[in-house]
Amino acid sequence: MTFRILHTSDWHLGQHFFGKTRADEHAMFFNWLLEQVQVHEVDALIVAGDIFDTGAPPSYARELYNRFVVELQRTDCQLVLLAGNHDSVATLNESKDLLACLNVHVVAGMPETPENNVLLLNDRNEEPGAILCAVPFLRQRDLTTSKAGQDGVEKQQALQQAIADYYARLFQLAQARREEFGEALPIIATGHLTTVGAELSESVRDIYIGALDAFPSGAFPPVDYLALGHIHRSQKVGGQEHIRYSGSPIPLSFDEAEQTKSVLMADFEDGRLQQVTPLETPCFQPMQVIRGDLKSIEKQLGSIVAPNSQLSLFSNADKVWVDIEVAATQDYLDDLQRRIQEMVGALPVEVLLVRRERKNKGLRLERLEKETLAELTVEEVFERRLAQEVWEGEDAEARRQRLIGMFRLVESDVLADGVEAEVIAESSVEASVTGDDA
Repeated sequence: MTFRILHTSDWHLGQHFFGKTRADEHAMFFNWLLEQVQVHEVDALIVAGDIFDTGAPPSYARELYNRFVVELQRTDCQLVLLAGNHDSVATLNESKDLLACLNVHVVAGMPETPENNVLLLNDRNEEPGAILCAVPFLRQRDLTTSKAGQDGVEKQQALQQAIADYYARLFQLAQARREEFGEALPIIATGHLTTVGAELSESVRDIYIGALDAFPSGAFPPVDYLALGHIHRSQKVGGQEHIRYSGSPIPLSFDEAEQTKSVLMADFEDGRLQQVTPLETPCFQPMQVIRGDLKSIEKQLGSIVAPNSQLSLFSNADKVWVDIEVAATQDYLDDLQRRIQEMVGALPVEVLLVRRERKNKGLRLERLEKETLAELTVEEVFERRLAQEVWEGEDAEARRQRLIGMFRLVESDVLADGVEAEVIAESSVEASVTGDDA
């Protein structure tokens, strides 16, 4: 018996990218994905989290999502949608029952009984094809409770053990269900978390800040395939063929611009994984990072080729999105933005970000004062605000560390509900200044 899945993740529908919408790119990706499902006769499509970019996605993102679900019906392919740390459980659950009528499983959070997250996946002929341990993003508050006197290491160990125990429980249930069918069905699991050794990118947020940096791959149960999300670079984990991140289908930050994006096709034969084949996604919107002094930047801009001459038929892009990083050796220029725009002129380029290289964190105050908000990440805004306060003595340092942990926890939870990151960074420190750590 053969069974085939497509594994994808981190769509981030509704992403607001330096003032640009990704709607066209996502629409073209969905058209391409539907074609792959049909051409390769895929039995099940698994989306391992971060379907939306925020917990309150814009209406056009919801429309893209719903349209794709409907259009997938003509392919006879089963769809499994799992929540990531960016997704709202309530948002995904609002259409869960309706989508169940369309052969779609939506797994937004931990159910009251683990059995509800062990699913039977059928093939295109409605015959049993695989058992799925459908694990979405596991929120720390759903797994552990804080205990008085626990230090950081103990909290980390408790969370890691709770995640491992949950996977082990689902695996046991999956084995029991496979025995009920009496067939050699593969057991597939999913997850949305960081594993030890995974390569990150700028657009990936830490999700267990202060408690768990990364989950060891050896703590997963011996499933036949593990479909992971959260990391945007497609990769094997620890060199293991069956533990995979599919990566995001489009670049979600400029540091992902040169990455090869793909979805993963996994084939099973008689209950065993046979091979994993990356299906490279087309480039729907070219992006490029340019670094150097002004002379070098001007030369690099002039060498950029018009997008339509290098892209597939899936794309309608007419300009390359560019991030310009001005070398630290370049003297500070008040008219930097104007000079860059003059260089661009009629070139097939749209400059989305201009920033100055920051080789070390000990920059002089006069340069820091001239930085603009657009040049800073959320974490850097928070760090700049922290630096304005005086943290002398052990109590103050403990307060600072506690504040950092709370900020990152709030960032992970609240950004999923669509709150502006800069507001969180500023208000978190204001709370500390007034003595309100809550």
